[in-house]
Amino acid sequence: MPRNVAWGIVLSAIVALVAFGLDRAQAALVGRSWLDTLVLAILLGSIVRTLWTPSAKLMPGLGFSAKTLLEIGIVLLGATTSATALYAAGLPMLMAIVAVVAVSIPASYGLGRLLGLEPKLATLIACGNSICGNSAIAAVAPVIGAKGEDVAASIGFTAVLGILTVLLLPVLAGMIGFSDERFGVLAGLTVYAVPQVVAATSAASLVALHTGTIVKLTRVLMLGPVCVLVALLSRGEAGKGPKAHEMLPWFILGFVGLMLARTAGLVPDGVSEASAVGSHALTALSMAALGLGVDLRALGKAGGPVSLAAGGSLVLLAGLAIVAILVVG
Repeated sequence: MPRNVAWGIVLSAIVALVAFGLDRAQAALVGRSWLDTLVLAILLGSIVRTLWTPSAKLMPGLGFSAKTLLEIGIVLLGATTSATALYAAGLPMLMAIVAVVAVSIPASYGLGRLLGLEPKLATLIACGNSICGNSAIAAVAPVIGAKGEDVAASIGFTAVLGILTVLLLPVLAGMIGFSDERFGVLAGLTVYAVPQVVAATSAASLVALHTGTIVKLTRVLMLGPVCVLVALLSRGEAGKGPKAHEMLPWFILGFVGLMLARTAGLVPDGVSEASAVGSHALTALSMAALGLGVDLRALGKAGGPVSLAAGGSLVLLAGLAIVAILVVG
């Protein structure tokens, strides 16, 4: 590996390790991770970049970390995902999940554009809210060629909303009078990350926890098809005829391939667990690299519209989820 690439990777790794340490520290002090490693990595990287400008010799490594290592992390994520959740959810619930995601993404994108967001930033927020938060943002970003500032803004605001969702969702479900099973479905359809679903539902009952986890995992499976569709649409809007590698980026093909292998039982549990660790580490390193290219002072200008778009998108998603639950029964 060329030295000019290595130094940027080392810097990104240092920031990611600090973020990991802070994640573990908050879990030990308050009992749970309110801001996960990915969020902390991009925030720490942005703080460093705001206070200090990396030299030109670090840029090749930062670019490699932000793009190539992220794509490898997405591929490894496929080995941790099994489509067996589809069978557990059942056909009516599967159709409801697909419908909620299919309506939420364009509606959230339209809201973002109405509030004046650039198309790529509006796309990241729409996909992040509608599918799986940080992981969806990280996966969609290289597909559409999003800037580091856009990734940082979308992850930052969805992180705050993710915490609020975990806290407020049980209250909302209680006000509506949902059963534990319906509460689990609501959490699975609206909460961003699987650990957050666990945090939101575990206090209710095992039924809520089990249902929420299955629905959430099924929702995560939408990531691959959505990335392919976004790639097609983004190339079409740019006035280009999509090429094969643009329609199906290599890392999305790798993600789907490993997911199918995991579903078929070809990926042992040990390999899946190792892939989960590797994927999380590479993604954290990539988020740190992206953060190291973002000056927080530039994000302040877009704060209001971005927060409104992210918040409005979440409210929209929750509304769609409630309607889907009432229809499916």
